[in-house]
Amino acid sequence: MTAVHVRPMTRAEYDLWQSRLAEDYAAEQVSAGRWDAETALQRAQDENSRALPHGVDTPRTLILRGVLADGTPIGHAWVGLDHPRGAPDTAFLYDFEIEPEHRGTGLGRAFLTAVEGAVRDAGTGSLELNVFGTNAPAIALYGSNGYEVITQQMRKRLVE
Repeated sequence: MTAVHVRPMTRAEYDLWQSRLAEDYAAEQVSAGRWDAETALQRAQDENSRALPHGVDTPRTLILRGVLADGTPIGHAWVGLDHPRGAPDTAFLYDFEIEPEHRGTGLGRAFLTAVEGAVRDAGTGSLELNVFGTNAPAIALYGSNGYEVITQQMRKRLVE
C-alpha cells in the first residue's frame, strides 16, 4: 500500500476547499430531501462558518491534506476532536474526500488510516462519521476499514 501522510491544510487550500465544501454539502442535503434548493448554499455556508469560526486555526479541529511522499495532494479531511453530540472520547469526521483522479487506487484507505492516526495522536480514542446512504463507495470504504453502523436514519416518501 502506498504511504499517505497528513499535513495541515494551508490558508489558500482552505479557501478553495470551503467553496467546494459548501456547494457539495448543499447539493447532498437537497438530494437527500433535507433542505430546500433555494436556500441550501447559504445554509451550508452558514453552518460551516459556525463550525469553523477561526478557519484553519479553529481550536480542537484537524483540517488536513493527504499527501504522497513526493508532496502530491490526494485528498482532504476535516475532523472535530469534540463530538458534536458529546460522545466521550470520540472525534467526528465531518468531511473526507479523495481527489477524483486518485479514487479506486487504495489511497483512500491509506489516507483514512493516516487521519485515524492523527486523531489518535491528538488523544482521542474513536472516530465517528455520517455517510449518505446513496454513497456506496464511501460506505464500502468505511465498512472495510472497521467502521460499524451505530445508528441509522430511514425515510419513505409518502407522496409522489
